[in-house]
Amino acid sequence: MGLNPVLSMLGRRLRLAVIGGGPGSFIGEMHRRAARLDDRYELVAGVVSSNPERAIRAGIELGLSADRVFGDPVEMIEQEAARKDGADVVAIMTPNDSHYQYSVVALKHGFDVICDKPMTNTLENAEALHQKVLNSGLIFCLTHNYTGYPMVRQARAMVESGQVGTIRLVQVEYVQGGKADENDPDPSGDLPWRYDPVKGGPSLVMGDIGTHAHNLVRYITGLDVSEVAAEVGAIVPGRLVDDYAGALLRFENGARGIFWVTQAAAGVENCLRIRVSGTKGSLEWMQEIPQVLEFKPIDAPAQTRTPNGPGTLPLAARASRIVAGHPEGFPSGFANIYSDAAEAIAARRAGVEVDPLAMTFPNSLDGLLGVRFVHKVIESSEAGGRWVKV
Repeated sequence: MGLNPVLSMLGRRLRLAVIGGGPGSFIGEMHRRAARLDDRYELVAGVVSSNPERAIRAGIELGLSADRVFGDPVEMIEQEAARKDGADVVAIMTPNDSHYQYSVVALKHGFDVICDKPMTNTLENAEALHQKVLNSGLIFCLTHNYTGYPMVRQARAMVESGQVGTIRLVQVEYVQGGKADENDPDPSGDLPWRYDPVKGGPSLVMGDIGTHAHNLVRYITGLDVSEVAAEVGAIVPGRLVDDYAGALLRFENGARGIFWVTQAAAGVENCLRIRVSGTKGSLEWMQEIPQVLEFKPIDAPAQTRTPNGPGTLPLAARASRIVAGHPEGFPSGFANIYSDAAEAIAARRAGVEVDPLAMTFPNSLDGLLGVRFVHKVIESSEAGGRWVKV
């Protein structure tokens, strides 16, 4: 990632306050690692648990000062806004139903926001939050972290430069196996928040991984889905939450697509895969082998692109920290999102132009379109799979 542009623009690191992501949270640790990796943020305040006592204890264990560890997110935002050395950025990694509330409060108090996906559970909240971001002039970054991989960015840059031609076909799948065991029943009683439709959203599989697959398509191709014909439901007998969704897609330029996501494919770990076919060739990428992008031109032998290898374009090169032939992985891709957002935030605060290559991170518009896609997939499924305009 090169020199630290945040220090160059502001003379200091960005001060970061976090909401959620406490002890035992995988995604919380990913957010904090991502913020630290390129040394562009300093963690200064936090509410890391919904239990106030646990939040205080865990915050101190993370190294925060006792006077900047809070049990309530709104209290933290208000107190940090009142400090001369208060936080610059609020990162939100809480259950989905609270993303809207905390984002709105943070924006109201002048904080730039980094938020976990999906942006909201309801389409109404997504539309309102996107408008509030536009009105505020602040930076809103949505952590669809797979867009941070160098070879995903290489794919986007190759599409933008015309190497793939006009896109005609798109196939995307996100396949997991964590909910495949039929002898491992869904939880009952006091449900984990992901299983609660109020907290987790109207479709577990669509909110959890379907939004990632949809965002990856838009990020690489630059195309929006115009119509969808879908089926959503549960493959495992007796399951109440969605563990499968499949859809046919029509894009704004006339291209066609296939979308498939599940968390019930026995033995599969975390297979996010995409193929984009244009008039000049096809691109193929898989998250489990993230350092490889296959390019298959229509009139030449297949080519393998790797980070910092021959043919690497600037958008991909800036996302790689090491020399060719050395693998990078999930935490590094996540950190690229944080680092790009840091550049945008620092440039806004310093009143200078930001490097355009730093501005491809997912934003509130991506969040809105992701939530809209989820709701349209559900609408199509409930109508027997008929085509629905997105």
